[in-house]
Amino acid sequence: MTSLNPAALADSALASPAIPQPGEGKTSPRFLLTLTCPQRPGIVHAVTSFLVEHGFNIDEHQQFDDSVRGNLYLRTAFSGRDALDAAHLTEKFQEIGDRFGMTYQFHDQTRMRLLVMVSKFGHCLNDLIFRWRAGTLGGDIALVVSNHEDLRPMAEAAGLPFVYIPISSGSKPEAERALLRLVDEHEIDLIVLARYMQILSNELCASLEGRAINIHHSFLPGFKGARPYHQAYARGVKLVGATAHYVTADLDEGPIIEQEVIRVDHTYHPTALSTVGQDAEALALSRAVRWHCEHRVLLDGHSTVIFR
Repeated sequence: MTSLNPAALADSALASPAIPQPGEGKTSPRFLLTLTCPQRPGIVHAVTSFLVEHGFNIDEHQQFDDSVRGNLYLRTAFSGRDALDAAHLTEKFQEIGDRFGMTYQFHDQTRMRLLVMVSKFGHCLNDLIFRWRAGTLGGDIALVVSNHEDLRPMAEAAGLPFVYIPISSGSKPEAERALLRLVDEHEIDLIVLARYMQILSNELCASLEGRAINIHHSFLPGFKGARPYHQAYARGVKLVGATAHYVTADLDEGPIIEQEVIRVDHTYHPTALSTVGQDAEALALSRAVRWHCEHRVLLDGHSTVIFR
């Protein structure tokens, strides 16, 4: 059993099943450019001219002009035989970025590595594993971390390392340090809280800003505390939902990536409501993870722009 022992943590295996790769078999390197900047004429022309001048073909282009905030958001996928990599593209694009006051980033085809955190509920982990093995998650699950042993069989059946980090009164700081060591050792790009039933410290939330996604149930109205589905049944809810969002120090109030809502009626008893809620949670979380891994989510303060 893997525990908080640093040596044991460092020995966690990284092997994962082979899965299909997007664009596999293509000879042309494929890149993505994402950017945000104040609106002004000439931005798209400058971007497309830069790509053409360097011999790239634009494969996909999406943009959103936000007249309220006065900003432009852009995601462009392009490919070509140029030997440039993402770092060189970033350097060569700097003059344009500076000219338009852009916040921008070039991405190559490197798939993100995911660390999934769970407690006792397995529906979200099961869904993420299925999509990962099918090659549709957008990233690769590197390992599963939990404060309980319940989901070890599910993770190990999928060939995933399972790291048990127990949390008791007074042990949370050491547990969070162990988590951050895993993030560094396994070169993790994104942490996915797949119904992980522990509140992260403000310090940990700050260190994971923009690279940790959480899922929680959300009803209209919202029900807090124990037995939310029983509360929902007692109030006769007509909608069951879930929200996937980035983790911040403000509990369950981070920038929203995706929400799923399913209509119900008076015939849904608490167990049925729970089942529907779990479906909504799995759907919202998997979409949020895929969109993040595909660089379809642009953060703007407390809000997001999603290019589907």
